[in-house]
Amino acid sequence: MTDILLLEDDESVNRGIEFTLQKAGYHIVSVFTISQAKQILKQEAEIPMMICDVNLPDGNGTDLISYIRKTDSDMHIICLTALDQEMDQVLGYEAGADDYITKPFSLSVLLLKVNAYFRKQQNGAGGNCVQSGNLKADLDIMKLYREEEEISLTKNEWKMFSMFVKHPKQILSKAQILEHLFDMEGDFVDENTLAVYIRRLRGKIEPDPSHPEYIKNVRGIGYIWNQPCIRQGGGR
Repeated sequence: MTDILLLEDDESVNRGIEFTLQKAGYHIVSVFTISQAKQILKQEAEIPMMICDVNLPDGNGTDLISYIRKTDSDMHIICLTALDQEMDQVLGYEAGADDYITKPFSLSVLLLKVNAYFRKQQNGAGGNCVQSGNLKADLDIMKLYREEEEISLTKNEWKMFSMFVKHPKQILSKAQILEHLFDMEGDFVDENTLAVYIRRLRGKIEPDPSHPEYIKNVRGIGYIWNQPCIRQGGGR
């Protein structure tokens, strides 16, 4: 699943944004024209965020935002505007943009804005469904799906999975995970037991368990869920 659609016609700026966000664990589709963006939007039903330049070779980014808002009121849209073009910001907001950042800008500031949005979604009130990559879980009824395929987990695999997705991008120590699994001090459980559970869970959720995308080792410390998680309101 795509986390962010990036529309920026300046190749160096596009690649810089793409590299920064991918390094942070986001799934990016980058395009350079409005027509390319529309093609992606037709192919993918739900994209949580778009980062969109205003001045593009085949039109104005605000027109694309208006086009999107006719059918999608939930996508979070960040406009990229020139520093001296205040009118672009006004038109962007009127078209339906949620935020803007002026050029030239710091990639770290853009990343902070992106992280803040996804963190807010993750902590949204009442949401018991979690989307992460192509995985979707209903934590209330203990159901996990990869796209439309249900994945069956044991009780302890569920406890470990739910702990990870409730703390994405956070390093969890081996002792923390073992204590959560067995309701006892993690120091008293063999670490090899945890390695077995991790291997089994990876075998069920990872596209390639030998090169994990979701559960990453943090040498000498523990593990981290390496993908963003978006809290949703319940039901598939």
